[in-house]
Parts: sequence; structure tokens; C-alpha cells
Amino acid sequence: MEAYLDNSATTKVYDEVLDIMNKCMAEDFGNPSSLHHKGIIAEQYIKEAKSAIAKSMKVNEKEIIFTSGGTESNNMALIGAVMANRRNKNHIITTSIEHKSVGAVAGFLEDMGFEVTYLDVDNLGYISLEQLKNAIKDTTILVSVMYVNNEIGAVEPIEEIGKLIKSINPDILFHVDAIQAFGKYRIYPKKLNIDMMSVSGHKIHGPKGSGFLYVNEKVKIKPIIYGGGQQSGMRSGTENVPAIAGLGVAVEKTYTDFDEKQKRMYELKEYFTDEITKLDGVYVNGAKGRESAPHIVSVSFENVRSSNLLNALSEKGIYVSSGSACTSNEHKQKYSATLTGIGVRRDLLESTVRFSFSEDTTKEEIDYALDVIRETVPIQRRFTRK
Repeated sequence: MEAYLDNSATTKVYDEVLDIMNKCMAEDFGNPSSLHHKGIIAEQYIKEAKSAIAKSMKVNEKEIIFTSGGTESNNMALIGAVMANRRNKNHIITTSIEHKSVGAVAGFLEDMGFEVTYLDVDNLGYISLEQLKNAIKDTTILVSVMYVNNEIGAVEPIEEIGKLIKSINPDILFHVDAIQAFGKYRIYPKKLNIDMMSVSGHKIHGPKGSGFLYVNEKVKIKPIIYGGGQQSGMRSGTENVPAIAGLGVAVEKTYTDFDEKQKRMYELKEYFTDEITKLDGVYVNGAKGRESAPHIVSVSFENVRSSNLLNALSEKGIYVSSGSACTSNEHKQKYSATLTGIGVRRDLLESTVRFSFSEDTTKEEIDYALDVIRETVPIQRRFTRK
């Protein structure tokens, strides 16, 4: 048996996504910039995907820019926005627990002369609205806060953050990395005062290398890729029609029977959390239950190295992550900024595993994983002890 519990790293594509991508590559393979019939058919796939995505968020189709995924969307949002709106302003606010596709960009902008404020989080991973309020300056251009943390599933108070920012200065731009939130919550950017929002396709059963950036039509950003002027000049390069078509289908399917899917994921998560914490020396990090995202559980195992546990589980067909799978091993910092930020004990920082579910996850997979963990953890502890 196998148990794939690493859905925050990537998800299996829907069958319908695979079908439409195959059709785009094998039959309707025209360049969407071409004026002939094949090109027109290819362009229609893009229009249909854009319509489906815009409908899911109740926004305008022209506010969707297709990208290669979450990292590019985050780069485009931060770099594009500050370059277009800096004038006499040079201040950016973000959090200490952002994904590296925001954190590394913030570091790049600091090197470029921008001032960056990093907000702290409490032991559940939530930012302080008071600290955010005090951090905003006359020179603030942009605030970037992730919706759901990719390691512990903390859900930031996005609606309250948006209201606060706009009450102080409506011109300050609010960017949200929704890569782990889109498809797990209904998100309506205009209601939440979100100016820009990043989404990745392969987190919602779409293809890798697909994603989009929502940009409110009133917001000015500069492109970070120049060339042939595709997508109204905002993201040059021939559009990846198969990936875009697949992304559109994934968004539609993700939000079909959505409430039932979300409820089921929460039930599985709560069951898993209740069972895993019955083991001695096992702790769940961050908020539990409905206070956190429905699909992420961060678990620390006392006296067990996460890398060893991950390998032992993998040998039994159980696939999990020791942290964010989006960071290459060569560039991994020693300890997770998220885990240190929420105050996880130092001896547990290298003993933490992320389990993440999807609408495909079954109770049988959960039970199998729990059985193997109950058997494996005591063995691992014997190896770890001196």
C-alpha cells in the first residue's frame, strides 16, 4: 500500500486536466499569436481558462496574468509593483515566515536599496495587527503576507489585514501569496482588499509550471519579462497553452463540490491529529482543527531526526516532507524560519515532518501511515539515542 501525504509539495493532476493538455499538444497545438485557424483555437483555450479563473474569484478576466507558477507570480508582484510605484517611496512590509519566493525577493530588493520590515509571528504563526499598524510609514509601497503558511498551515487574518492597510493609506498595495490557500478556501480579492494574489497550478491538481497572478485593474505594475508583448505586454513569451488549459480545468474542478471537499479534509486532518498526538513525545505545531488550513499538519517527533523518519516512511510507501519541498537541499537554511519563528524547541527543529492532504486522500491512507509511524518511531528513537 502507498500513502501520498505530501500534497503541499505537489498534487496528482485530475484526469480531465491530463485529457485537455494532451489534446492541446497533440491536436490543437497552434501558437495563440498566430492569425490562422490553429492559432485561434489555441487562443480560445486561454480565454476559457481565464474566464473560469476569473469566475472563481469574482474578478475581471483582464486582471489575470498567466505565469509559470507561484515563484514567478510572487516575483512579478513584488518587483513589478515596487518598480512601478516607488516614486519617493522605498518601504516594503512582509513577514518572517514567508516562502522563499517572497523572502528572497525581499532580500533582493533590500540589496537594491529598499527598506524591508519583517513582521514577527506568535506561537501559532499569526502576525500582530498592532505590529503591522506600527510598521506602516509614509514611504510604504507594499505589504505582502501569505494567506496560508506552507509549513504549519497557519491562516493569516487576511481580511483584517486588508482593512487595516487601506484604512491607513488606500494607496499601499496589498499582495497575498495564496499558493497554499487557493482551492482550500473561497477567495474573493476585491472583498478582501487584495491588490495582487499569487496562485500555483500544481497545488490544486493542475500541471506543474502553471500559475497566475491576479492584479487589480487599478494597480500599476511593471513587467519583469520583456519580449513579444503577449498578455498585453505584462508577460512576454508564447503562452504555455496546454498548462494554461489544464490550470483552467483544475480551478473549475477544485471549486466543484467545494464545501464537501473542504469538510472532508478537515475531518481527516482532525482524525490524524487526534491519533498522532496519542504517541509519547509527539507534538503538533501551530493551530489545530478549523483554526488552521484543512490540509497541513506539522508534527515534531522527540528524539527522531526528520530526515531519517522521512526515509523510513518512504521505504514503506508513505510520502511526506521534512519542510517546504520547494527549497533545494543545497540552499536550505539550517533551521526553518517558520518553526523558529513560532518558538519550536531547538531540539525539535530537526525532528519535524509535514503531512499534507488533498481531496484524494483517504482514511485508509491515514490509517496505514499511522500504523507505520507507531511501529517506526520507537525504532528510530533507539537509533537516535546515544
